[in-house]
Amino acid sequence: MAARTLFAKKNLPFSLLRNRTVTAAIATHSRGLQTITLPDLDYDYGALEPAISGEIMQLHHQKHHQAYVTNYNKAIEQLDNALAKGDASTAVKAHSAIKFNGGGHVNHSIFWKNLAPVSEGGGELPHDTLGWAIDTHFGSLEALIQKMTAEGAAVQGSGWVWLGLDKEFKRLVVETTENQDPLVTKGANLIPLLGIDVWEHAYYLQYKNVRPDYLKNIWNVINWKYASELYDEESS
Repeated sequence: MAARTLFAKKNLPFSLLRNRTVTAAIATHSRGLQTITLPDLDYDYGALEPAISGEIMQLHHQKHHQAYVTNYNKAIEQLDNALAKGDASTAVKAHSAIKFNGGGHVNHSIFWKNLAPVSEGGGELPHDTLGWAIDTHFGSLEALIQKMTAEGAAVQGSGWVWLGLDKEFKRLVVETTENQDPLVTKGANLIPLLGIDVWEHAYYLQYKNVRPDYLKNIWNVINWKYASELYDEESS
């Protein structure tokens, strides 16, 4: 029986063998995926004005982030169906959609936490362990802000600029990612402390095509307290 089974497998068309290999690999990396929901914000849409308008925040949260959530959940369903049928082509497309929309959900969920109204500490400078670490690795907070602002403005097309913690080397890093790629795509040991969305949907209604103005003003509502708490937790 074993020899007969092996012979049968050897005589399967290559395309079918390839499809089975692809779907098996995707299934291995996609086990345990669950649907996601849009997180609530900790502040009103207009609470970040004048740095970010209420109209932008509402559209950004209710339309753009919600679209990532909706499309991610849809892609999971499509992937499950494709794997059940051994449909490699559909499985690959669904896996790509999961990566993009899942990244959009992860990145935006961090972004909302990285912002706070001025009345609730937004823009207050870090004077704790994160503040010391910034001085150590970048020379000063002003130097870090200049670096992130410059690198965020230089992102071609859509993407993100990040302040991250490299847990392996215990140092702070500034990185950019394309589209909705999370920071982890730049290194498995990188923890995102602060991410700034430089997609046009994050600023265009208010700042038009002048991304540097958006990047200059967003520091007035950056939630350094949240970044500091995360740094303390991850660096201990």
